[in-house]
Amino acid sequence: MDKAKAIGVLGGTFDPVHFGHLVAAENARTVFNLEKVLLVPAARPPHKEDHYITHKKHRMMMARLATEDNDYLEVSSLEIRRLGPSYTIDTLFELTALYPNREINYIMGVDALLLIHTWKDYDKLADLCSFIVVTRPGYSFREQNEVKNRLTPKIFGKLLQLEIPAVDISSQIIRKRVAERCSIKYLLPEKVENYIYFHDLYKQEVI
Repeated sequence: MDKAKAIGVLGGTFDPVHFGHLVAAENARTVFNLEKVLLVPAARPPHKEDHYITHKKHRMMMARLATEDNDYLEVSSLEIRRLGPSYTIDTLFELTALYPNREINYIMGVDALLLIHTWKDYDKLADLCSFIVVTRPGYSFREQNEVKNRLTPKIFGKLLQLEIPAVDISSQIIRKRVAERCSIKYLLPEKVENYIYFHDLYKQEVI
């Protein structure tokens, strides 16, 4: 599919950013011919209001360190600067204004896709973007009744699948390993690893 004049958007807390995020962003860019992919750290994720989240300045800096060697990945402070909860619908409205001549492709995992019906104004999302759903090789979300039953036909029709090599990494696993004094090398960029240790982040994991 020709995705010239299109950008990708990868949202999340990035607490911390890791190779799973970066593999998804870079593969989406190359497979769908995106001009660039924006990593958009959330300030206040509505679904994590009861969870402790590392200060936004640290999450932004780690994301910037992780992407500084790739000219096609860009960290956006759009949600960090916005007051109130970080709703995807608000972000997409702002991005359509910032990039009026670009198609927007929102990159997400299957887990997020299964919860999209809980997002603010989720029925309007498909008017603003297409969705690149990242999956492990050989898995088809289109064959899952759970996916079909939770999505409107409009959203289901805007889904694109991206298979990437399985990278079983999560931010929670990294935080837990730091708290338990285990190695996190090769789970995330070395500059991010050094930043975590220098600033004493995640010494006590809070779920």
